[in-house]
This record gives sequence, C-alpha cells and structure tokens, in this order.
Amino acid sequence: MGVLSLAIRVLVFILFVGWLFIWFMMPTNTYRHQWLPKIQDKSRSSSYFGSEGTSLLMYTFPILFIAVLGCVYVHIERRCREQNVKIRGNDNGLAMWKRPGFVKGPLGIVSWTELALLAMFVALLVWSFATYLNNSYHSENEWESRLGTAAYWLGVVGNICLVFLFFPVARGSSLLPLLGLTSESSIKYHIWLGHMTMAFFSAHGICFVVYWAATHNLSQMLEWAKTDVSNVAGEVSLVCGLIIWATTFPGVRRKFFELFLYTHHLYILFIVFFIFHVGISYACIMLPGFYLFLLDRFLRFLQSRRRVRLLSARLLPCHTLELNFSKHPGLKYTPTSTLFLNIPCISKLQWHPFTVTSHADLEPETLSVVIKCEGTWSTKLYQTLSSPSAIDNHLQVSLEGPYGPVSTSFLQFDSLIMISGGSGITPFISIIRHLIHNSNSHQQIPKLLLISAFKNSSDLTFLHLLLPLSGANTLENFQIEAYVTRDKSPKDENPQFRTVIFKPHEGDSPATAILGPNGWLWLAGIICSSFGIFLALMGIVTRYYIYPIDGNSNDVFNLSLRSFLHMLGLCLCIVMAATAAVIWNKRKLAKEGRQIQNVEGATPNASPSAMGFDNVGEMELESVPFEALAQSVHVYYGERPNLPRILLERKGENVGVLASGPKKMRQEVAAICGSGLAPNLHFQSISFTW
Repeated sequence: MGVLSLAIRVLVFILFVGWLFIWFMMPTNTYRHQWLPKIQDKSRSSSYFGSEGTSLLMYTFPILFIAVLGCVYVHIERRCREQNVKIRGNDNGLAMWKRPGFVKGPLGIVSWTELALLAMFVALLVWSFATYLNNSYHSENEWESRLGTAAYWLGVVGNICLVFLFFPVARGSSLLPLLGLTSESSIKYHIWLGHMTMAFFSAHGICFVVYWAATHNLSQMLEWAKTDVSNVAGEVSLVCGLIIWATTFPGVRRKFFELFLYTHHLYILFIVFFIFHVGISYACIMLPGFYLFLLDRFLRFLQSRRRVRLLSARLLPCHTLELNFSKHPGLKYTPTSTLFLNIPCISKLQWHPFTVTSHADLEPETLSVVIKCEGTWSTKLYQTLSSPSAIDNHLQVSLEGPYGPVSTSFLQFDSLIMISGGSGITPFISIIRHLIHNSNSHQQIPKLLLISAFKNSSDLTFLHLLLPLSGANTLENFQIEAYVTRDKSPKDENPQFRTVIFKPHEGDSPATAILGPNGWLWLAGIICSSFGIFLALMGIVTRYYIYPIDGNSNDVFNLSLRSFLHMLGLCLCIVMAATAAVIWNKRKLAKEGRQIQNVEGATPNASPSAMGFDNVGEMELESVPFEALAQSVHVYYGERPNLPRILLERKGENVGVLASGPKKMRQEVAAICGSGLAPNLHFQSISFTW
C-alpha cells in the first residue's frame, strides 16, 4: 500500500504542476497565438463538444482526475491508519517552514509555508496582469482604449482567484486531506481568495463603467448579447458578490452573523449570472472547484435530511453541555474532527460547528460534542434542556459530518503540550481519548501536559469531560495545570451535574457516514460517473440540438441558452449519481441493522435509560472518570499561566505545541514557538473563529 500511495502522490504532483504550467503560459503570446488556436480548431471541429471541449480538457479534467486519485489515496491512508501502518515519512526537514511566520495582522497566524504559497500566488496574478497588458497595449494609444483593455484583463485575472475560491469550502473533498488540510483550517484561504476575487471583479466593473462613460456609451450597461458577453448578467453577478463581500468584514460578521450567513447563499446567483456573463466555454476554467463544491453540498444536503438519535445530555454548572448521540460502529473519524449540528426547535436554518469529543474506537457506539453557552443559539439550547420537561421530550437533531484530518501526527512527538483557554479545551478532549485508546493498545504515546485557563471556578468542571463515562484507564505521564484567573479561591468544591435522558423515536437513526465505510471510494465513483454522464449528455445535446444551429454559417446558437443547458445538465448528473450512491448505502446499512437486531434481540445503540441508571446513579457516575485524573490535576487560583517559561524550559527533542482558545492566547503561543529560541517546539493552532 505504501508504494501505491507514493505513486499516487507523485502522479498528483505531476498533474498539478502541469495544470499550473498552463496557467503560467496563458498570458503569453506563445499560448494565445500559437497553442490555443490549434487546440480550438480541433475542438470546434467536433460536433459533440464544440468550443467547450478545450476548456473541459485543459482545465476541468485534470483537477477532477486529481480529486479521484485523492479519494483513492485517502482511502489507502485510512486503511493503513486502521492497521497501524505508517506510510508517511518523517517531515522534520520541513519543520522550519511550518513555524509561524506572522502572528499578528490581518492574515492572522500564518506559517512560512503559507506565506511562501501566498507570495507565489500573488506573483502569478501580477505576472498575468502585467503580461496581458504588455501584449495588448502595443496597438492602443488613447487612454480610453487602454482603460477598456485594462478592465477586461482585470476580469480575467479575477477569474484566476475564482478558480481556487471553492476548493477550501468543499468540506468532503479529497483535495484538502490530500494536502494535509482540514475544512476548518482552510477557511482562511477561502477568505483571502474571496477578498482578492471581489477586489479584481470590482475594479473590472468600475473601470468598464468609467470607460463607457468616457466614450459616451453607457447604454452598454443594459446589453444582453445573444452570442457575446452579457453585460447585464455581469452586473447582477457583481452586485450579488458585493453584497456577500460587504458582510464578510469582521466587524459586520461578528455583530450580524445571521446576516453574513444568509447573504452567503447569494453565491448561487453570483455563479449563475457569472456563467451567463462570460459563457459556459470560458466558465469551464473555474468549473472544477465549483463542481466539487456542488457535489459536496448536495451530499451534505442528503445527510442533513436524516434525524440522528440523541441519547443523553450532560449539563454542567459552567453553562456547558455535552450531547451524546447514537453512532454506527462503522463511522470512523480522527481527533479534532468537527460536525455541524442543526436543532429545528432552536433554529431551522442555523448549522453550528462543534468539535467531536468522543473517540471512534474507544466509544464505538457513541458520538459526543461539547457546547459552551456563548451565543443566542447555544443559550437557548441550554435553557431548553434545563427545563423540567426536557427528560420527557424528544429532541430532533440533524448532523453533517464529521469532517477532519485523515491522519494525525500526535504520536510522532516526544511530548505534547496542549494550551487552551475557556471552551478551547474541547478539541483536546478528543486528542486525550485518542491517546488513551493507543495506550490501551500498548502503543508508545508522548508525555502529555494540558494547560487550561478558565475565568471562574465553575469552569473547572470542563475537566470532568476529559475521560469518557465508560471509566477507561487514564494515561501515564499526564499532567494537568488549570489556572482560574478571576477567583482567588475555590467557590464550589462539589459541583452538581444533571443528566438528561431522551426517549427513542422511530424516525431517528444512529449517526452514519453518508456514503458508508468506503465513502472515499464511493466519492471517487460519483465524481467519475457524474462527470462521465455529463459529458455524454452534453455531447448528445450539442450534436443533435446545438451543432445543427451553430454549424449553419448564417446563425449562431444563443449563448445564454447554451450556458443554461450545461448548468442544468451538470446539476442533474450530480443529483442522479449522488442520490443513487446514497440510496444504495442506505439500504445496505438498513440490512446490516436488521441482521444485528436479529442476532442481539434488541435495538443496537440502546439509550442510557436501558442501562438501569436512575438519576442518583447517574450523578454518582459523573465523578468516576474524574477520580482517575484527580492526582494529575494542579489548580492555580488568581493567576495566569507563564507561557514563555513553560514552553522555553520544556525538554525534549520533538515537542508538539497545540493552542486552542482566545485569539490573543494563540498569538502569544505562536510568537514563542516562532521566535527560534526553542527549535524543538512545533506549533499548531486550532481555531473556529476567523
């Protein structure tokens, strides 16, 4: 498997470099006047694909093929991880490039690798725009003509940003894990690309308006050409993009998050009218990212239609709750994975991300998340579960995910330091349980130090969630240093917990992967089949409907209708392929569930009420796991952790440092690790705020 995995990575690298080479050559005269005409002559002579053939071949196919290879690679790596086979080598030689380069500023915490890639991407944009202008200005002397030319090329360069815009937000795509990324950590790339895209498109639109005004041709703004660029469609697309862009700035996004969330759905109109504006042939350049995003979005929609069985909820005195869901044993995920949660009785439209705190193998039939009440949605949920009638109620819940890294690097360190602030401790719960599972399997695990800062004494009850209720063994060489910053002494040494048991409902089912245990292979099949059906369908439509008109020298097929037919065909093919795969896996899972029921004679993943615990028993059970940790916990009141001393004095050749929590705390940790004073520190930030 290791040889096959390496071969896939090499092939992906070659394909990606070749794809980037095309982008590098696009602005040159060699490409525009020699290569492209020859390719277009051959593609346009085809009565099946017409002018779209060139774009599909050069821009769409390579990325989709890389995505399919990525699915196979991720499947192989997952199988190797389950068998405890290491297929990746030691990457200590790249450790320096992974160190924080910039800590403060508009970009946030950025590593040297990210800075280098960002600089190369900006250089590509500058190179493309400068080359396009240089090759176009030779025959133009008037400033109006030059302005119109510059406006055109600004739009072309903006399309380069649009090509990459949707890759980071395709949560279930194989391209992110292929690069060692997760959907949450990639959101900042989407933000960068979004700002650059809208900056170029805004300049594109403004320059054209000025150009039309200077040439007394403002009537062009109302033109919807039949066989050329549609200006009206471009204006509608730009207005939608500007509305989205206006709500993305931090001040607006944090104060009016729902406005930010709902206006983002205008991306549908933004893309549709963008395609009407430029035509489907040119839009195929940005098609791969949007194609993968559309496929991922539809699979998420199908998964969100399922109701997941909620077993119980633990309510902590620090206004925090833990939700425990029934899970199919075949659902696997890695530490720090996230899922999106929707509870219709709280809000039918809002989906909120939370870190999965349970471990897939340590707790094979339970999926858990921890929620801190810090907003309207979570506060209303806590109040609902705190009501006396909550025990007798049934709570409808839908999930999307989990999403997370394919593999983790925690075991490669000699020691691991986890630094959290407040609810930032939740990602570390899954890591601790992951290490417990490996310890029970007699694997070597790193020394572990957890440093947690809390505001009040009641927040110390977070520590009761570190171990599962199953009473699993604790870790050796595990230390916890908890700092309570506002209280000088303990306020409540006997915190009270409450466990809420939910009644089962016949419409609920255990949480499962939308495409089953072999989901990555199914995803590869969906990409291949949907794109293959799309090519066949569009080939037939072009040959027997579009080509008879286009082939007539006296007429040209309507460009907008051509674009609409391709968009409709694309959506239909994705829906057919994805729905067929989901239905197949759903029936297979239902069949397995009936077999399990026949063998066990009871409903799998039984609710806690079937375990025989009354309320008193549940309350006593809360303290059992924490008693195993009591000797490892040291609590400091009225002070903050001295992070420079703790980190710089840490011994060991290979020390992993994870930070999760407030922005200032993560920046402080990143600055220490990136200072070069301790080359043995390897930093990683875990954040859900941007």
